[in-house]
Amino acid sequence: MTTLFPDFARARIRTSGADIHVRVAGDGPPLLLLHGYPQTHVMWHRLAPVLARDFTVVVTDLRGYGESSRPPSGVRSMNYAKRAMAQDQVEVMAALGYERFRVAGHDRGGRVVHRMALDYPERIVRAAVLDIVPTLTAFDEVDQQAALRYFHWFFLAQPHPLPERMIGADPEHWLRSRLAAWSRTRRAFNPQAVAEYVRWFSHPDAIRATCDDYRASAGIDLEHDREDHRLIQAPLLVLWGSLGFVGQHYDVLAAWRAKAMDVVGQGLPCGHFVPEEQPRETGDLLTEFFLATELPSRALPIASARRAAG
Repeated sequence: MTTLFPDFARARIRTSGADIHVRVAGDGPPLLLLHGYPQTHVMWHRLAPVLARDFTVVVTDLRGYGESSRPPSGVRSMNYAKRAMAQDQVEVMAALGYERFRVAGHDRGGRVVHRMALDYPERIVRAAVLDIVPTLTAFDEVDQQAALRYFHWFFLAQPHPLPERMIGADPEHWLRSRLAAWSRTRRAFNPQAVAEYVRWFSHPDAIRATCDDYRASAGIDLEHDREDHRLIQAPLLVLWGSLGFVGQHYDVLAAWRAKAMDVVGQGLPCGHFVPEEQPRETGDLLTEFFLATELPSRALPIASARRAAG
């Protein structure tokens, strides 16, 4: 992965609930990047080195994914609630010396960003979510098209071990079929990156953990969202693929303006995997948005951060 993440230091940081794999590079204001399903932090390989010219970029694997640990499910998949996953990432940034930071999340990572912005408003300078609408909105507005196009939401949320056994019969086929089905750009995916997705996703416990992610979204996450009437306070950038399901099915900006106080955004001519299908445009938009507010941040040098992480 050094060819995909040149000059990025690596660390493994223990949080109160998991061990999180981290890459760090750059020396500007801190920016955390969170990936989606069924990928790992590697999905940011085209953007992270470019963003590191202006930011200290922190790229992690969510708990249950990639090289991060895979806690047991917990009752009702509680250990994969977005609240728990958001806490991981806040604790990672604190371990690196960042009390306030910017954050962008794609897909599942965007759902973690949503919960993080509500639970830790004092930590988030600015936030971005890529190719999602809020979880509660998606479930409350299910129709035939959504059920057919997003069938995986309901399949992966089925009780253990049904989806695990079915995906486990050929995990590489499942992963590659999802990349193909949800993208709209030829040759969007670097073969080396896809090999990494396949390598980590093929572990039976990784399949279990990622299903728990969806089980939590269909259960405990919805409870948290229904109970929480706060709005996101940080400025929010929303990007989506105009050729994908989200862009074609929802009024994306309206969905997020119901959840946040200050929302801007636009669609890009691609499918679901915005950072890999439209890396240049995505990078430009993220850079412009995240540089718009400059606030001093407290940070440890990368070498010191690696020592602090153990």
